[in-house]
Amino acid sequence: MSEHKRDLPKQEDAPKSIEGAQKSTSSSWKRLLAKKWVFPAMYMAAAAIILTVMWVYQGAGTLTSDKTGPDTTQSGTVTDSVTGQDAVATNAKQETMQWPFKDKNELDVVLHFFDNKAANDVRQAAMVEYGDTFTPHIGMDFARPDNQTFDVMAVMSGKVTTVQKDPIVGHLIEISHSNGLVSVYQSLSEVNVAKDAEVKKGDVIAKAGRNELEKEQGVHLHFELRQGQGGPAVNPENYITEQ
Repeated sequence: MSEHKRDLPKQEDAPKSIEGAQKSTSSSWKRLLAKKWVFPAMYMAAAAIILTVMWVYQGAGTLTSDKTGPDTTQSGTVTDSVTGQDAVATNAKQETMQWPFKDKNELDVVLHFFDNKAANDVRQAAMVEYGDTFTPHIGMDFARPDNQTFDVMAVMSGKVTTVQKDPIVGHLIEISHSNGLVSVYQSLSEVNVAKDAEVKKGDVIAKAGRNELEKEQGVHLHFELRQGQGGPAVNPENYITEQ
């Protein structure tokens, strides 16, 4: 019995309460923290954890970019990772607009575009008389000095949206272009295109002819540029850069 009692912990060695246990644990931490190597070791462990988290985060961002980002080639095209098709680069060269014939030097401008900011005599010269009415001329008329016909060409690539014969302005063609403009060709003969046809810049679409509205001009081309189908007319000289 006495031997069994000796194996039991002494009453003064056991913690008196929970508070006593906490004080004992606190003393152990203080003795540990008092050692010189503890703080450097803790800093190194924290730095290792931070570097590991940053490496994992950056690796995940690179992987996402590789999977979803487009591949760019030196040819100026972008390959869509979903469809696998090459898309045209946004800095692709914009198509310019030419005059509706081959050589402007071979033709005369017989009637100019009406500009309400021009001098009074210039505006009067850009009026069209039909019957007893004078109206502003909203296009430009071209004719050869010998009154002969000539080829009429598309000023830009586009889609033919109208082909018809009008009793006043004669045969006419309208072409819608990707820049939002619509080119209008009137007083035509020998029309070579049909509605909904796709044409390229410089394609011969008709020949110059005659019409009832400007019959005193003989064989000529009446040309307009409009802002959209049925939209307001604009001065072609402000849009055509190729001479």
